[in-house]
Amino acid sequence: MLKKSVALAIIICLFLWSCSPINREDNIRWVTLNDIVSSLQNHPPMNVGFDIDDTILFSSPGYYYGQMRYSPGNNSYLTMNDFWYEMNNGLDAYSIPKDIARKLIAFHTERGDSIFFITGREPTETETLTALLARTFGLENPNAVIFTGSSNTENPKMSPLRENDIQIYYGDSDSDIRAAQALRIRAIRIIRAGNSTHKPLPKIGNLGEEVLRDSQF
Repeated sequence: MLKKSVALAIIICLFLWSCSPINREDNIRWVTLNDIVSSLQNHPPMNVGFDIDDTILFSSPGYYYGQMRYSPGNNSYLTMNDFWYEMNNGLDAYSIPKDIARKLIAFHTERGDSIFFITGREPTETETLTALLARTFGLENPNAVIFTGSSNTENPKMSPLRENDIQIYYGDSDSDIRAAQALRIRAIRIIRAGNSTHKPLPKIGNLGEEVLRDSQF
């Protein structure tokens, strides 16, 4: 009778555990901002890279506008030069800076690190994004934003990561993480906000990368 009671108790516990809303985080390498700060305590200044969309800026308002104006119901607007000209030259006035980006950029600036913004957006003849990021994050003489555009061969972010000797790269997408990992650069995942227009949401931690807690905000 005792054995049956113990077995029943175990079954009930396992059932309740499986139904629990708590994230068990089995295979995710979570880090906090404090963890990152501690890990670089004795590290000399270096070059650090940031993706832009959904990493430092919640830029969905501009993309939503672009879809509604140029291709309602589908994503073909992402192939249109007119959209990219608008996006790179003004629509980020409606983008919301992420709180975690302010903290990370302030930390790296205080350390004396050189910051590079590397985005997969299509390049345009002119852009106002560099100046906007400088104002938003209090940067003096910032490096110009690097626009990689799309590529059918190598991950387009690998080249600027390599050429600029980036040692840490922050990004929200799998392609960001893969580009850094391919070059043995420390890759830290920023969580994409759930209401981003960029769907589907990536599965955080699926590439074995570090994931920054609460970085969706």
